[in-house]
Amino acid sequence: MLSASARLLRLLALLAARPSWTCSELAGRMAVTDRTVRRDIARLRELGYTVDSDAGPWGGYRLRAGSRVPPLILDDEEALAVAVGLRETALGGALGGDQAALSALLKLRQVLPPRIAERLAEWDDALVRLPWPEEPRIRPGMLLELAAACRRGERTRLSYRDGQDRHTVRDVDPYRLVHTGRRWYFVARDVTRGWRTFRADRVERLRPTGRPVEITDPPDAAQLVSRNTANGPYPLSATIRLPLPLADALRVVPATVGTHRADGPDATLVDIGGPDPDGLARYLLGLATPLRVLTPDTVREAFVRRARELVDAQTADGPPPE
Repeated sequence: MLSASARLLRLLALLAARPSWTCSELAGRMAVTDRTVRRDIARLRELGYTVDSDAGPWGGYRLRAGSRVPPLILDDEEALAVAVGLRETALGGALGGDQAALSALLKLRQVLPPRIAERLAEWDDALVRLPWPEEPRIRPGMLLELAAACRRGERTRLSYRDGQDRHTVRDVDPYRLVHTGRRWYFVARDVTRGWRTFRADRVERLRPTGRPVEITDPPDAAQLVSRNTANGPYPLSATIRLPLPLADALRVVPATVGTHRADGPDATLVDIGGPDPDGLARYLLGLATPLRVLTPDTVREAFVRRARELVDAQTADGPPPE
């Protein structure tokens, strides 16, 4: 027979595994009586877990977030996964600032079992990170506000500062948050301009308007961010064809640099933005992979010219000595 503590952990795991359980279902899974289940539910509530219940023969128990954080129960693998995730968040700035992640990591490491702490130390010793360019940081609190706005289904008044440091206020219908690995983007429908992507670190304030909205025909949020970040800031755009399947083409040209679409099973078309034909030609040559510039002619001509210059430079002094 399970001890009372082990039984509570088992009950908590079951409640977290699916939205609702009847009392008899829980009793059957735990091999106890209905009365024991009701008593254990009461004990979980005393510990701070919010367990809702519905009366009647078809009623059941549901676990939902409470008003305060109750004790968190993790097994060894879960504890290691959380610790590694917090470490990477603190180092990589995925949440904008590193202070909250560092604080949580320090608290967690205080209570990790020795065997898990040793495995985390092995991870620390083995890991080497290349330096990332400094990026603007977003407050974790703002990320939570943006995520909540996406879930509410309510029109929101957005205060925003653009790349030219111009401040605007606009009404938007929030839809999704997209993380590119370096930055967060807020995807929303501007009521006057249509679908837009906003740099999350440039959002200054959100104010709900109280007006519910329903988004019936949303875009692919990731594709929209990819297209806007790849081509939006640049005055020139080129289309190239890579003789590679879509998955392989994405490894050559990241989604944050170009917008991809399959051209049959073995080729991919990519739209790439750039400052001028020569700049785009330099980037394309740096890919060091076979490709064809489809449009525009100015980029194709710059690409050919630079490729010939590279060949001429290699043969200018004749063949290398035997």
